[in-house]
Amino acid sequence: MLLRMAQNYSNSTVLDTIYQARQTGRKLFVVLIDPDKANSSDLTGIIQKAKKAGVDLFFVGGSLMMENELSRCLDTIRTNSDIPSILFPGNPIQLNDKADALLFLSLISGRNSEFLIGNHVIAAPFLKKSSLEIMPTGYMLIDGGAPTTVSYISNTFPIPADKPEIAMATAIAGEMLGLKLLYMDAGSGAKNAISSEMITLVRQAVDLPIIIGGGIRTAAQAAQAAQAGADVIVVGNQLEENPELVYEMAKIVHSFSQPIERS
Repeated sequence: MLLRMAQNYSNSTVLDTIYQARQTGRKLFVVLIDPDKANSSDLTGIIQKAKKAGVDLFFVGGSLMMENELSRCLDTIRTNSDIPSILFPGNPIQLNDKADALLFLSLISGRNSEFLIGNHVIAAPFLKKSSLEIMPTGYMLIDGGAPTTVSYISNTFPIPADKPEIAMATAIAGEMLGLKLLYMDAGSGAKNAISSEMITLVRQAVDLPIIIGGGIRTAAQAAQAAQAGADVIVVGNQLEENPELVYEMAKIVHSFSQPIERS
């Protein structure tokens, strides 16, 4: 059912990969790269380590990103790796055909119309002509214990960390609206990762692939998210500080892959 839904939407490749992983119980590990923070030598090193670690995807983006840095970053990824690169845009100008796909984010946890539909209207004409694979994604900002760039830029409040039922209801609404992915994010610089309780409650409520990011600093936290029901685990800041951690994190996330029992 999941795979059929993805294929009916488009002749995609990245979305198919995520849906196939969800269908078979395979967990995916993603490295988030902020082009403004990675110089050429650091970026090449991260890419090489990601290849050796078996990283599944790169997310590329940041809240305050320059176009020339984005283009350079995507060129470097493509030159040094065959790992797909997916744009994780903070605003409509962060678009580039050199990526493989785009998370078309709708901030369903907030009430700012610009991030629900306004920015999408601005970006749509470019995206219609581009070669990017478009992946409609319900973006849910979760309180990670500290103000984040995302909450400031979007002028929205995150879902309280101790209110998993709000996250559950929001996720259900996103699925009913026809979105193809759910991305629960504590945001860059979060003190706390999203709780296992919240992830599990959302997992039980929806069938869509769930992406979890923000505040994951250790392999144990990555494992907790995978065990709770996340399909895709995203880590960025911590790998900027300690690139060697990518090996341990990728290994432990992949170790939670197991067939999903379906009635």
